[in-house]
Amino acid sequence: MTKSVIIQNVYKKYKMHSKTSEKLLDVILPNGYGEDFFALQDISFSAEQGDVIGLIGVNGSGKSTLSNIISGVIPPTSGKVETIGQTSLIAIASGLNNQLTGRENIELKCLMLGFNKKEIRELEPEIIEFADIGKFIDQPVKKYSSGMKSRLGFAISVTVDPDILVIDEALSVGDKMFAEKSKQKMFEFKEKGKTIFFVSHSMGQIKEFCEKALWLEYGEIKEYGLVSDILPKYEEFLKKYKKMSKEEQKKFREDAIKKQSGVKAISAT
Repeated sequence: MTKSVIIQNVYKKYKMHSKTSEKLLDVILPNGYGEDFFALQDISFSAEQGDVIGLIGVNGSGKSTLSNIISGVIPPTSGKVETIGQTSLIAIASGLNNQLTGRENIELKCLMLGFNKKEIRELEPEIIEFADIGKFIDQPVKKYSSGMKSRLGFAISVTVDPDILVIDEALSVGDKMFAEKSKQKMFEFKEKGKTIFFVSHSMGQIKEFCEKALWLEYGEIKEYGLVSDILPKYEEFLKKYKKMSKEEQKKFREDAIKKQSGVKAISAT
């Protein structure tokens, strides 16, 4: 099958700042200022057309960072990212301007995706119908609930019909009816052979929707393969993690942060 996403040796480094003056120094100084923090370290994998991949891992593992890099929202610090076709990110409030109305956001986001005014006018009714937020479509997005933002973002992203769809916790908010409608739309995309990345803490959703799973553990790939192989291992890990005492969980997180603070990431500097 044809590869649609190729990720090679990707790192993403941030600087840790404790106050505003340190952010300023980071901009001014040639090598930046602050402690290095690697949200992703040496990430390499590929996806094929038609793959539906669940991104799993505890909070802070780098799932959203990887989603944003695949989508082109943020660049990697180093490494290669190749995507074949148009990519669309669906996340709560992703790409929405809080000062603009929902209708204005539809036009802005579609313009950014390369659609002309005529095409946008044709797409707009379908987007508005799918979002189903009533009169709020002409209200500023800053007045929206998180569920309404997610609905509008989801409606725009699926209506423009991308080749690669990245869904970051977009079904964790909103009502059950919209979640069901969104799920049916994703199944349509799946049948069309589109590549889908699905970030969710719901193992039920991952099992129902995904064939492959990419398990991230504090910025590194722990496992990548079939859901049937990966999920039992991940669920076993979660059981053990939840049974840890607060002190043990704290030590686990501290050890992970040490890894993410440049101990292993020398090649990305």
